[in-house]
Amino acid sequence: MKIGAHVSTAEALQRSVDRGCEIGGEAIQIFATAPQSWKPHAHTPETMALLRQHAGEMEIAPIFVHAIYLVNLAADNEAHVERSIESLAQALAFCEATGAKGAIFHVGSHKGAGFAAVQPRIVAAMQAALARAPGESWLVIENSAGAGNTVGAKLAEVGTLVRDVGSERVKVCIDTCHAFPSGYNVAEPEGVAAMMAEFAEEIGLERLVAVHANDSKGPLGGGKDRHENIGEGYIGIGGFRAIMSHPAFHDAPFLLEVPGFTGKGPDRENIEILKRLRDEVCS
Repeated sequence: MKIGAHVSTAEALQRSVDRGCEIGGEAIQIFATAPQSWKPHAHTPETMALLRQHAGEMEIAPIFVHAIYLVNLAADNEAHVERSIESLAQALAFCEATGAKGAIFHVGSHKGAGFAAVQPRIVAAMQAALARAPGESWLVIENSAGAGNTVGAKLAEVGTLVRDVGSERVKVCIDTCHAFPSGYNVAEPEGVAAMMAEFAEEIGLERLVAVHANDSKGPLGGGKDRHENIGEGYIGIGGFRAIMSHPAFHDAPFLLEVPGFTGKGPDRENIEILKRLRDEVCS
């Protein structure tokens, strides 16, 4: 169980590795390009190779890429879906070049149309992104918090997409802050057990490849995506102890996307909290 965080790629792509090391991280997540822009990345083969090399030297692994926030495979606008497909394909190609395991993405919002209405569109879009970027990199669905008619708040929806796309390259990332406001009580051992039993039935535990480890500013079932530092939200230390104690999570990296105790993003203090819990549950 590696502990890491989302870190910046500012100045140079390989500096993300140093930033991860500086806060005690063992794994990292990065953006390949600006998260609020359709503009493709401008990284050269040389800079991408440097990231792969430096990560190996510093023993930072795995690396994940977070896709841009503009992606919406459920959109009713064909041009928007096409741009989303191309963006995901570019992210997957970046993963192939850098050695990153995969691209984690938000499926998007159906804007009230309902999941059944957009399901075929999403499946076709995911298949197209994978076809445009052949290789071994994973296309990783992240569960949503449920606000704004987002797809994937319930694991049954995620499981349907995984089955229908029909590719072993499709994996899943659980965001703890998204699960909690969606009604999964990960603050209690019984709630964690129930969620992972549903995950096993609907998706298959072998598909779980990453955890976005975030406490929640909002209450259980509140539908609000509001990240909090570990132990300062409604999930709490006890919740993360319960999550990390469940065997389904023992091989998944925990990647922080928290505001930080000084407001500057994931920090050493949050990393150390998770490491202490890991030592406690694995001893």
